Amino acid sequence: MAWNEWEQLKAEALQRQQGSAAMQLNQLDGGGPPKPSAYGDLKVANDGLTKIGSAAFELYDQLWDKARVSVPSSDSAAADLSKQGFALGAGLKHVSNRWEEQLKSLMDACAHISNHMRVTKKVHDGDEGYIQRQMSSIALLDAGFDERVGEPGEKNKIYGEPSKKKDE
Repeated sequence: MAWNEWEQLKAEALQRQQGSAAMQLNQLDGGGPPKPSAYGDLKVANDGLTKIGSAAFELYDQLWDKARVSVPSSDSAAADLSKQGFALGAGLKHVSNRWEEQLKSLMDACAHISNHMRVTKKVHDGDEGYIQRQMSSIALLDAGFDERVGEPGEKNKIYGEPSKKKDE
């Protein structure tokens, strides 16, 4: 994105914000920081990830059950042709070896996709929780230094009531 385009988008957003009569608050007074879901979560559609992961797992199973079956019979046929003196035996053995290499590569890719889709949702949920905890800590710290929390000249309520010392 070019710098001019970025500046134009910022100006348009500012115009929309100024033209709107609605007021947006990031938190309620005394309510603490909002949960991220109140203003935008990192969203990962679990159903989409599940469908992709399931399709990859199903393809892996089908490759395991159906595509591997031809390898032993091809190897057997190649050995038989070679014994009989046909040059075709060596060619068939080469094709069988390449098929097996490509099949293993494809099955590895399917397994990788399936596993990745299964883990992605869990990882994003963990990231979201971490971000929420970090933002809550920052908001609490900011509130401690924010003069707008209380009336000018009064103690900041975020620290609680002052303790009373006993005279001895």
